[in-house]
Amino acid sequence: MRDRLFNFLYAHPHSLTIDHPQRQAVCRVLRRELQRRPRPKRPRFATLNESPVEAMPPLRLRSSIDILATFPMTTYFATGSESTSLTSEDLKAALQLTFDAIGKPKRVLLLPPDHTRIFSRAGELTAMCHQMLGDAVADIMPALGTHSPMKPEQLKHMFPGVPLDLFRPHRWRDDVVTLDEVPASFVSEVTGGLYNSPWKAQVNQLLRDGGHDLIFSIGQVVPHEVIGMANYNKNVFVGTGGAEGINESHYLSAIYGIEQTLGRADTPLRQILNYAQDHFCKDMPLLYALTVIQQMPDGTLHTRGLYIGDDHETFFQAAELARKVNITHLDRAPKHVVAYLDPTEFKSTWLGNKAIYRTRLAIATGGRLTVLGPAVEEFGEDPEIDRLIRKYGYQTKEEIVQMVADNEDLAANPSAAAHLVHGSHENRFEVVYAAGKLTAEEIASVNYTPGDINELMQRYDVSKLNDGWHTDIDGTEFYFIRNPALGLWEASDRG
Repeated sequence: MRDRLFNFLYAHPHSLTIDHPQRQAVCRVLRRELQRRPRPKRPRFATLNESPVEAMPPLRLRSSIDILATFPMTTYFATGSESTSLTSEDLKAALQLTFDAIGKPKRVLLLPPDHTRIFSRAGELTAMCHQMLGDAVADIMPALGTHSPMKPEQLKHMFPGVPLDLFRPHRWRDDVVTLDEVPASFVSEVTGGLYNSPWKAQVNQLLRDGGHDLIFSIGQVVPHEVIGMANYNKNVFVGTGGAEGINESHYLSAIYGIEQTLGRADTPLRQILNYAQDHFCKDMPLLYALTVIQQMPDGTLHTRGLYIGDDHETFFQAAELARKVNITHLDRAPKHVVAYLDPTEFKSTWLGNKAIYRTRLAIATGGRLTVLGPAVEEFGEDPEIDRLIRKYGYQTKEEIVQMVADNEDLAANPSAAAHLVHGSHENRFEVVYAAGKLTAEEIASVNYTPGDINELMQRYDVSKLNDGWHTDIDGTEFYFIRNPALGLWEASDRG
């Protein structure tokens, strides 16, 4: 097929344009060809200061080499810096440039995050896609992973104007297919021999069987405890993944080490997911839109970057900017950190423990983290995981690994075990958890110190505090963080 295709294109140089109906089949062939030939120089991508005509390669192609330079995995749009602040008009213009480049799709699946990434602007981008593509948008599936399904009021709030009948729930225990397995030899290689099992690449069956000619994953790149930097193909393999794939991915990352993972782009798990995408998704029309958001000390948010493409380079560009704007390097390790969990975003310790993940590289040994969670009402988003957290608690990594070996129920839910490891203070600092809808006894039972939410919300008035250093009522110093999900904090002198 490849030789016939290339011979045809040499003989008919004007036959393939950017919107040719066979474009995606051609791309799949050419991507395989890329593995056999030296890769030519990549085309430039569009920015907001260029028109599609200026930025995109010529639409008429003269040879297979031209095609290889034009249609390998591509960054279609990229803009961002530490001072950029993108408006809604900028986002819409970027989408238009992208759709002009790839041609209007006929059947689209959108994969945004859920309400736990409400500040990502993915909801706005999803609504824009619906406005621009109209009836071509056939399905929208929030990438829930193991999270609870979004409620109608949450969908309306995050995706304004989008019909509710377009949304499809992801059922991570049921609606999945296994594409293939990343071999154990590769997993062992990238984890340095710490994990020696194959990894199942699972996705919701709608991605494989839905008949879409565009699967558009939309989300935010931000430091993350499991994969180093969130989003990109994590949205596919974890956000729409199955029990086995999610469980194993979280646990192998926990075994590798959270402190070796946080804020890093090319982690072992990322390499595993990249392998799965490269080898098992060649027939899947994936495209990614990746935002980078910075929260300022006063709580205002700026969209510092937007990157749209279907390749690893698109992600790594976004991750590099996220490293610059989402990681705060403190000149000294705080002995006390106060982190606030927005009630619209955090209702469980499964999500709210980002307050622990994102500050553990900063807190001084022997210090204290106070978590203000007025809406926290449960431990796990999933009933079985909630039960396991209540049963075993947030113990040290060494203790959890032994519990996995000794207990079948925990061994059968490695993602729960990983969460317990990630949420542990490792007996290095104290966690005071003020959960508005959990009792003091429940908090103490999972190895945290209970806090009185009413007393602490009065003491730390979040409406008056900016991110940064403050003096407490007893004269001591504390560091306040308004939304721990939007960054990572670290200090070199933790002790």
